[in-house]
Amino acid sequence: MIKRVFLSCLVCFSLISCAELQSIAENLPQQAAGLSETEIGNGLKEALDKGIDEQVTKLTQTNGFYGNELVKILLPEELQKVEKGLRDIGLGSLADEGIKALNRAAEDATKEATPIFVNAVKEMTFTDAKNILLGDNRAATTYLENKTTTELYSKFNPVIKNSFSKVGADQIWSNIITKYNNIPFTENVNPDLTDYVTQQALQGVYTMIAVEETEIRTDISSRTSDLLKSVFALQD
Repeated sequence: MIKRVFLSCLVCFSLISCAELQSIAENLPQQAAGLSETEIGNGLKEALDKGIDEQVTKLTQTNGFYGNELVKILLPEELQKVEKGLRDIGLGSLADEGIKALNRAAEDATKEATPIFVNAVKEMTFTDAKNILLGDNRAATTYLENKTTTELYSKFNPVIKNSFSKVGADQIWSNIITKYNNIPFTENVNPDLTDYVTQQALQGVYTMIAVEETEIRTDISSRTSDLLKSVFALQD
């Protein structure tokens, strides 16, 4: 009898505790620091805008990808043997030129990202903002990924295809692959570089937004406005 009463109390305590924790999680933004839902939403939007302004813009500049080891686009696996083959016969500079051309195309395509991100930020609801605030250090980036990946791919892909022509990547890689395929005892290759660079460019964009988000969440000095300081103090 005592055992049953104890177990019943334990179950009730657990249920009450879970309900209380859920209530705290749901009401934390409204209660803390006297911030309104609008202020919290605006704070999260400001954080995302900051990431877009400070990180995505950098990627559109010359060497934005090529000079950044976090996002620099290297060769796909099937072309790594091409790079090795060229370097083995003294054509390392040609391989370097080919890698640079891929990154130039990504830098060019990333200029299409900002308007799409801006629209995604504008569409953010208070529920989105609350989930981001109470989420992990990459929650805002994940929100943008879910909202924009499909549209960004459709925008990036044709731009990268055109960029290959504009920056000379198509001719460079045609020359590289022709030279490699003419090396005796090698297996011919013909990769889809447009799709590969599109995927790598998308990954690079989200990587740099995540860098900015992590800084805002973990480094108080990176919260450059009173609103950012107030909102992100709720998750400290």
